[in-house]
Amino acid sequence: MTFASRISRTPIPFDIDRAEEALLAVDTIHEARALILGAAGCSPYFSTLMLRENTWLRAALEQSPETVVAGVFEQLRETPFDQIAVALRQAKRRIALFTGLADVGGVWALEHVTGTLSDFADLAVDLAMKACVAHEIKRKKLPGMGEDDIATAGGMVALAMGKMGAGELNYSSDIDLICLFDESRFAPEDYHDARASFIRATRKMAAMLNDPTGEGYVFRTDLRLRPDPLSTPVCLSMETAERYYESLGRTWERAAHIKARPCAGDVEAGWCYLDRLRPFVWRKHLDFAAIQDAHDMRLRIRDHKGLGGAIKLSGHNMKLGRGGIREIEFFTQTRQLISGGRDVDLRCRGTVDGLAALAQKGWVPKDVADTLTTRYRTHREIEHRLQMVNDAQTHSLPTSDEGFERLAAFMGEADVALLKSRLRAELDEVHDLTEGFFAPDEAGEDMPELSETAETIVSRWSTYPALRSDRAVTIFRRLKPELLKRLYQGTKPDEVLTQFDGFLANLPAGVQLFSLFEANPQLIDLLADICTTSPALAQHLSKNSSVLDAVLGGSFFAPWPGMSQLREDLNEQLENYDDYERQLDGARRWAKEWHFRIGVHHLRGLIDAQEAAKQYADLAEAAVAALWGPVSCEFARKHGAAPGKGAMVLGMGSLGAGRLSAQSDLDLIVIYDADGVDSSDGRRPLATRPYYARLTQALVAAVSAQMAEGRLYEVDMRLRPSGRQGPVATSVASFENYQRDEAWTWEHLALTRARAIAGEPEVMAQVESLRTTIVSEKGAPETVLQDVIEMRERLAEAKPATHEWEAKLGPGRMQDIELCAEAAALMSGSIQRSVNGQLSAGVRLGWLTREEKSTLMSSYTSFQRLQLCTKLLTEKPLELGEVGSGGVEFLLRELGETDGGGANGLALRLNNQAEAAGQVVDTAMARIPSLERENDRSKNN
Repeated sequence: MTFASRISRTPIPFDIDRAEEALLAVDTIHEARALILGAAGCSPYFSTLMLRENTWLRAALEQSPETVVAGVFEQLRETPFDQIAVALRQAKRRIALFTGLADVGGVWALEHVTGTLSDFADLAVDLAMKACVAHEIKRKKLPGMGEDDIATAGGMVALAMGKMGAGELNYSSDIDLICLFDESRFAPEDYHDARASFIRATRKMAAMLNDPTGEGYVFRTDLRLRPDPLSTPVCLSMETAERYYESLGRTWERAAHIKARPCAGDVEAGWCYLDRLRPFVWRKHLDFAAIQDAHDMRLRIRDHKGLGGAIKLSGHNMKLGRGGIREIEFFTQTRQLISGGRDVDLRCRGTVDGLAALAQKGWVPKDVADTLTTRYRTHREIEHRLQMVNDAQTHSLPTSDEGFERLAAFMGEADVALLKSRLRAELDEVHDLTEGFFAPDEAGEDMPELSETAETIVSRWSTYPALRSDRAVTIFRRLKPELLKRLYQGTKPDEVLTQFDGFLANLPAGVQLFSLFEANPQLIDLLADICTTSPALAQHLSKNSSVLDAVLGGSFFAPWPGMSQLREDLNEQLENYDDYERQLDGARRWAKEWHFRIGVHHLRGLIDAQEAAKQYADLAEAAVAALWGPVSCEFARKHGAAPGKGAMVLGMGSLGAGRLSAQSDLDLIVIYDADGVDSSDGRRPLATRPYYARLTQALVAAVSAQMAEGRLYEVDMRLRPSGRQGPVATSVASFENYQRDEAWTWEHLALTRARAIAGEPEVMAQVESLRTTIVSEKGAPETVLQDVIEMRERLAEAKPATHEWEAKLGPGRMQDIELCAEAAALMSGSIQRSVNGQLSAGVRLGWLTREEKSTLMSSYTSFQRLQLCTKLLTEKPLELGEVGSGGVEFLLRELGETDGGGANGLALRLNNQAEAAGQVVDTAMARIPSLERENDRSKNN
């Protein structure tokens, strides 16, 4: 099918005489006549192009558009460098003419039109750059470079910015480029010569593209988007540019780099450069402060261009004016800046693609994204028609009736009044959808009536670190009325405000968080809940406010994914970091968000304490398991692969049992199997024993070291063989010998809860088999019970219960019942790790009755719930007067105190449960199991 026969839409001709002149000159086929009449009639520029390229156009109209464009590109690529300047101008005429006809004729959609123009710009810049660099190489002005280096322009690259970078060029767009060179390709002593050569090449390239000749021009070329253009040369080293952005880069430059892409020269080096620049463009946290930056930038552009005020169609700027194209682009790019650091799917260069991604991920309502996408396309179509009239770089609507009649004809609109009405409505629509996002209405003084206590609290806020900058004060002034309304709407507002005051006082900076609250007021309600219920979580939040990002991520309230999915998720995130330290910080950010989610779910009653304990354990195991790989790889990079079969990590205590609290540390043991290998084989080889000792230290540091993002967990390794006196890593053989010949009963009891959580699968299986064997062999009832009785006595003397709300210490409480359960598991040879499973093994052994097990589990469950709640509410021993009414209500709810007894009733019930459970343990300890031991090989429950 020919191009002409695919035309689907015909604009109304305006200047019929000029159109007929163009038609006669082209003498084209019948199907294209109406299109040529319309385009030439509305656009003197098109008429001129048709007259100049009539022979070529006649042949081109008989081919498919794709074939025509490919032919122009191929002819350019085959042109010698000394003829490229003229060839580029001819190609520009043909691409502009043919693309315009495909556009006006309805053959190509907007994205196809702008994409073709952008593809041609890429090729033009690439050929011009290589021609100019080749000239420098031929003159031997580029040190160390020969003809083979022309293909990569000797390490020079042009970054396409703006519409060119996004593949969205207009017919009369200038092109924004940042020209860089890869300094690593040159010896230090050649740096200045190379720099001077690339600066000359850049200037010549820009002139080749920009300067008008008898053949016209290719593209107006703008190099001013480079760092500090008033004081830097037109071509910079990549290292210089990186240092600038790292230290001085501004929000508008981040936004500009959303669309940046290498388009010419050493494209591979350009992508590597942009990858290094990624942390500058895409912040690791949600960046709502970018809204204010973008708004300020919009206002500066409007003031500079004199485009403020109400929308008037006459002369209205379709790009920069209210409701125009730039409003849609700013809206899209700002939302991308806010969220793109966390979600790589949002890092789209094109505006339409960006809006689609934002809608898909829930950051922009779908109807808003659809409307802005439609308006973007219609605005761009009008912009194109305005520019196609005289190849003018204009974005302004006509100022005369004649001009609007020409535009209407070019748009295929018969009714000028209808076109004006539609344009006004579309501009208003865009303005209404975007202005509220950028410029929220200034808050009035509609403040709730505050008590004297509240007034005192609020009056000191201005002295806090979070409000030390003018920008923070400005945002907080808008936020303050809504904030106080939401904080002050509960039954005990002064209490909530007091807790919020503690949160605000500990907040190191405020701009990002206040911007976050302003854009997402629902987060204030969540903060009020946290302040009311959990001062400890509020304090944690003040120091780690970035965890609120997760609430907006879309899956915060989704079902728990489970340990395997968590591990896979963290592994994927760690793969995105090319630096070991960034991996460790990334793991900390990730874990904090999940840790915060568990706490919020628990506070809001979405999960109970038992489920929270499991989730905290899943999170810890996933974090250690995922970090084991990077830690091992980083260590192997320095010292060679692990000798022998490798190592594994054994989780002990509550981690091994799969139940942790909000403040738990991790009990770990590292065990390795050298398999007879004496040392590693690397750049700095180590003997086997120090290798695994230092690998263990590296793991502990990776988990517990204080870094920019804090620490993951405190690590306790005192449960390893020989405790603090023993080596930090133990061989399988030594571990087995120790457990068989030297370990005390309490160490065998601890082994009943041990669980392999990370490392080499073969070694993990080996250790689990050994654990099973030891547990089955070391459970002589007389020995176990005698040692446990002595342990209880020592614990009662050394660590007595000293607090009314003590959950762990004391007869009949958590530690006492866990000790009883471990004894049951050891005496029965059970591999069960949970308290419930171990006590069930005691029942099967005949050591406990079902009623006794029920009494123990009832008390253990209550005190475990108490512990989980306490660790979430406060970092200190629980004092009901300090956690507030919200914390007390949470505690009563979680422990099922629903009969009106309140805190006193709960305390009495817990005390009774502890006494009953303590009596069961006392009785059981005086009882030697009479049944034969049988190994419990069932799975851990």
